[in-house]
Amino acid sequence: MAWALTPLTEEQQEIQHLAREFAAREIAPYSAAWDRDAHFEPSLVQKLGELGFLGMMIPEQYDGLGLDTLTYLIALEEIATVDASVAVMLSVHNSLPTQMLLRWGTEEQKERFLKPMARGELLGAFALSEPEAGSDAASLRTQAVLDGDSWVLNGTKAWVSSGTKGEVIIAMARTDTPDDRRGARGISAFIVTPDLPGFSVGKKEDKMGLRASPTVQLHFSDMRIPADRLLGHVGSGFIYAMQSLDNGRLGIAAQSVGIAEAALRQAATYAAERKQFGRPIKEFQAIQFKLADMATRVASARALLHLAARAKDRGEKIRQFSAMAKLLASESAMWVTTQAIQIFGGYGYIKDYPVERLFRDAKVTEIYEGTSEIQRIVIARELYSH
Repeated sequence: MAWALTPLTEEQQEIQHLAREFAAREIAPYSAAWDRDAHFEPSLVQKLGELGFLGMMIPEQYDGLGLDTLTYLIALEEIATVDASVAVMLSVHNSLPTQMLLRWGTEEQKERFLKPMARGELLGAFALSEPEAGSDAASLRTQAVLDGDSWVLNGTKAWVSSGTKGEVIIAMARTDTPDDRRGARGISAFIVTPDLPGFSVGKKEDKMGLRASPTVQLHFSDMRIPADRLLGHVGSGFIYAMQSLDNGRLGIAAQSVGIAEAALRQAATYAAERKQFGRPIKEFQAIQFKLADMATRVASARALLHLAARAKDRGEKIRQFSAMAKLLASESAMWVTTQAIQIFGGYGYIKDYPVERLFRDAKVTEIYEGTSEIQRIVIARELYSH
């Protein structure tokens, strides 16, 4: 049922097929068990890395594939259609830490971290939110103090995807002082690795959905970071994070479209097989209308996402576009999975059928990397920014 705004190139079709085949072979047989056991499968990182899926938008000079945004999102949707937990790992790694290193890292940092990340030897993570700083991320409290040739970090990060497995974590911390707070301009970005003394993994969240993607707190206790681990300029970390989230939201939108597409497929198949009153329920107009509305929302979300991706690849500013894509795709995923459960009836409410998992996975897309409410604020502000 997948539909694209414009015909895919031969290369895009090949990448799409590769992602689809990988997901069917390496993920689909195990996804239900991984969800049940909240199990992150580490072998996937190496396998995805070997195929280039962890360096899709990284230039070839840094061991990546050098692909455009749209091609990356097409592959991400295919993975999300099978397992949204694997898709969010791919999305975070490709959209946030690798792109931040590519754009603002030094050549030494790119050689040391970006190249092995592109090869799948190191998995990336992103640490911005804190227990008391979610949508108001600029109010974060983690503090970094320069001490000789090191920065000393103290604080706690929350909601870190892939946090138990992340080997290169881009973390935000305040570099202003309590006596001279500078708001967003007082935050810097650091390259954190788990081997640093004072680093520890805290609580692993027991989540409703995306259960195979570990989400944890990270604790920094007098953690000393070499001065050369500062990413970019002092005081620019929050700006880097916000610009990167413009790209990251496209990844979450692709994940959302994948979830919605999977729910649509499951519902259409079930409606053709399930019989009531002597005939398949797909013959009842009530079911036909649900499927029609579901298909329309999936296609609309995908079209807007592809438009945003093409705008990014042309070098245009996409803050409003990415917020729109994320808003529409995530709310469509929630709506479509709800309708899928309704079509399945009582069977949709039990774990024997995958729509139950799709419904649980869809909900968080309206929350992380900016809630739907935050997306609406961004869209509205951009209306008056020109």
